[in-house]
Amino acid sequence: MSNPLLQTDRLPAFRAIEPQHVLPAVETVLVENRAEIDRLVAAVGDQPTWATLIQPLQALDTRLDAVWSPVGHLNAVMNGPEIREAYNASLPLLSDYGSWVSQHQGLYRAVRRLADSEEYAQLSPQRRKVLDDMLRDFHLSGVDLPEAERDRLRAINARLSELTARFEENVLDATQAWTWQTDDAAALAGISESDRAMLAQNARDHDQTGFVVTLDIPSYLAVMTHAEDRDLRFRVYEAFTTRASDLGPGAGNHDNSEIMVEILQLREEKAHLTGFRHYAERSLATKMADSAEQVEGFLQDLAHRARPRAERDLDELRAFARDELDLGTLEAWDMAFAAEKMRERRLGLSQEMLKPYFPADRAVNGLFGLVQRLFQVRFEPDDSIETWHDDVRFYRIFDANGTERAGFYFDLYARKNKRGGAWMDVCRNRFISEDRAQLPVAYMTCNSTPPVDGKAALFTHDEVITLFHEFGHGLHHMLTRVDEPDIAGINGVEWDAVELPSQFMENWCWEREALDLFARHHETGEAMPEDLFQRLQGTRHFHAALQLLRQVEFSLFDMRLHAGPAPAQAADIQQLLETVRQEIAVVHPPAFNRFAHGFGHIFAGGYAAGYYSYKWAEVLSADAFGRFEEEGLFSSEVGAAYLREILEAGASRPAADSFRAFRGRDPQIDALLRHSGLEEKAA
Repeated sequence: MSNPLLQTDRLPAFRAIEPQHVLPAVETVLVENRAEIDRLVAAVGDQPTWATLIQPLQALDTRLDAVWSPVGHLNAVMNGPEIREAYNASLPLLSDYGSWVSQHQGLYRAVRRLADSEEYAQLSPQRRKVLDDMLRDFHLSGVDLPEAERDRLRAINARLSELTARFEENVLDATQAWTWQTDDAAALAGISESDRAMLAQNARDHDQTGFVVTLDIPSYLAVMTHAEDRDLRFRVYEAFTTRASDLGPGAGNHDNSEIMVEILQLREEKAHLTGFRHYAERSLATKMADSAEQVEGFLQDLAHRARPRAERDLDELRAFARDELDLGTLEAWDMAFAAEKMRERRLGLSQEMLKPYFPADRAVNGLFGLVQRLFQVRFEPDDSIETWHDDVRFYRIFDANGTERAGFYFDLYARKNKRGGAWMDVCRNRFISEDRAQLPVAYMTCNSTPPVDGKAALFTHDEVITLFHEFGHGLHHMLTRVDEPDIAGINGVEWDAVELPSQFMENWCWEREALDLFARHHETGEAMPEDLFQRLQGTRHFHAALQLLRQVEFSLFDMRLHAGPAPAQAADIQQLLETVRQEIAVVHPPAFNRFAHGFGHIFAGGYAAGYYSYKWAEVLSADAFGRFEEEGLFSSEVGAAYLREILEAGASRPAADSFRAFRGRDPQIDALLRHSGLEEKAA
């Protein structure tokens, strides 16, 4: 028990965890779990009950999660050769165990007997849902197949686990491998003083002089949005869009080309083995959408509504770039720069003008204040809880009665060896039973602009939106009232509904009443002036149609990639993406752009044949927020209803039922169109 990973009765001892602890801990738990599952199946015989079969299984899963969760998290936020090696060595063991459990004939028969027994009718709806989902997942895992095909599925799962991890590592390594250094401050003309300070800090972090541009998002966006040096913008754009590919400054290094092909081929084989036409059909078996055809129709409808506006927006941007920026041809590496200049000159607003009103501490406290007002919970930091980095803080959540509901780690800032992007992940699930009371704990991770030289970190409005978005996921996980871990919080929620709470929270970043809770100048403490707020409002629909089309492009690419024959070579993937762009896009990137090679959502995340979920769920989230717009942004009654019917319900019922319970009707697309500036297309 000297291994800190095996001390699962407490939160992870992150500072004590060493890479050499990982494999022994994982092996220990897997061996013990296998033996215990075999013992349980033999013991229950022909009369399994919830108490003798399912609760013990939940306890085994909970212990394994407690061992593996901190390992996966450290691999993402404190990556290095040793933790990566230990993480990768564990993946095939975990995959094989998962396949073994999901194909265990005796366990399947025991669960089937319990579902067919008289006890089933006496179980709570939550527990019946757990059993129903378990049986569905047994079938998806090939429990009905001949032994040879089950063995092949296990081999496929193990290989996919390895390949998706390698894909993500290649993107991280390619991101970290490229830097550009200069001692000439004039080369950074247009970049703000605060962003230059960040680039100077990058140089110190890399033991260099002057300024260092990296491909981490804060650095990348600083150059692409503000740098007046067009050659520098091109240099950074090319490096970023060719990461982990066969082209660009890192050509062939960390190349994901063959990995993508093998992933897609294995997914197709997995789908065929389990009785599906293609992987998209298999993926949709656990989602709200009924078919790939339905998703395609949904996306095509959005594209049809957005395209005319997007074409007008692009024409105006090209004219602006030509007439006012002297850019004869608007290239891909000019888009963000020209758009920011246009927003600044036409609308009188830039991200830099807003940053003084979004100091990190105020943004966080404002987020907390909003959630407290909506859902009657409060937040308390607990600095006694061990974290993995000095920037990270732990918070506890209490309800109005003073009862503790959950906890979470907050890791806000970009840094070296930390995976890009922003996400919420599970540290602990809610699990309440006769002999345990485990509260949910979340990892809340962003890559926002860090503090530099002892000065407060100042967020862009986009970074505030990202913060609110991820916290929406966190609230879904942490405020659940479901006691069964398999369907508590986000667990078991249809993937195309899981973005509802996150996208819902984004809406508050545009509301005056919400912004007044925290949008105050970091030096004077003054609230955002009304004139500045009105200009911010004016930007809400700025190029919204272009952004919507871009998301539809990615979603259609993902769906068609998984609904057609698997590619034979990486060039086939690129060709499919080009075909989708010709059909959907109005902005066409250069031929060297290798977007797919860094598309971690579908190749390394949970969004394979599911990227459409962002737009699907945005219909739900916009419509849900519409009730607050109609009845009062801070209505305690509406807040309580949203908490009860959406956040607390987890996957205890279908997401469509939860939405109807809150809204009183089926979802409507009108609110999304209005928020996207496409209201005129609602008919």
